Order: sequence, then structure tokens, then C-alpha cells
Amino acid sequence: MTRRHRRKKGEHEDFDTDIMHLLNLTPLMDIMTVLVVFLLITAVFLSITIQELTVPTAAGGAASNRLNFSIEVIVRKAGLEVANGSSVVAAIPKKGDQYDLATLAAILVRLKSQYPDKEDATVLMEPDIKYDYLIELMDAVRETTVKSEGSNQLQKYTLFPKVSLGDAP
Repeated sequence: MTRRHRRKKGEHEDFDTDIMHLLNLTPLMDIMTVLVVFLLITAVFLSITIQELTVPTAAGGAASNRLNFSIEVIVRKAGLEVANGSSVVAAIPKKGDQYDLATLAAILVRLKSQYPDKEDATVLMEPDIKYDYLIELMDAVRETTVKSEGSNQLQKYTLFPKVSLGDAP
């Protein structure tokens, strides 16, 4: 003969309330809310900058009567060369392992004073040059900081904002 045990109605209710006390999610939700707010406040928001470049095309434009003068900064493993389209104007050797951007800026400021309407320049790179150097050189060709006359304050001076890229000859 099998005995059947009947549970009282109160036993189920006690069991359900014990589980509800074990699974009380209110403190967990409070902690998660505070954590999300904290992470949003302390998050670092990155800004992505876009470099605008002028890429030369295979189809040339119409011939013009203007003087064929172009500013080329040639990046070599040994140093930098500044050319005018037909010949090298200046050669700047490396200082240690770094390119001499200060000398480059001085030469470009002098060229900008000679050709104030010129806005474009070309950066020509040899293979196996680090990408970081390319960005530094593009920034140096675009603008530099110079001391204003009569004071020691540094001001940004726009050189050649339209930068083209290419392979070095």
C-alpha cells in the first residue's frame, strides 16, 4: 500500500517566498544602474579626424601658360629633400633617427613668402617609411608655428593646406 503525502497549501507559499528572497534583483539593478552611469561619465570619447588629400589623376588637365612651379617634399630614409618640380632646392639630413621638421618648416615659410598664392604641395615617399612620419610631415607642410613680431607668442601660420601624396622618384 502506497502512502500519499499531501502538502499543505502554506508549504508552497513558503517555498515561493524563500526563492523570491534569494532572487531579489532590486540591489543588483541598483548596482548596474550606478555602474552604467559611472562608465558613461568616465568614458573617453575618441574623435576621428579625416585628412583631406589631393590625389593626382592619370588624365592631366589642360595646359596653362603659368610657370610650372610645384613644391615637393621628398621623404627618403636618409633625410628630406625639398624640390621645385625640376630640381632639388634643399636637402635636410636626419637628426639622429628623426626628421628635422624645424628646418623643413623654415624652408617652407621662405617658399610661402616668395609664392604667397601657392596653396598646394606634394609629399613624395620612398617605400618602407613609417606611417607616423607621413602624418608628421603632412602636418608640417600644412602649417607651422612662428613667433609673432614684437612678442614671444606663437601663432599658427598656414603654409600649403592642399597636400598631395605620391611615390618618391
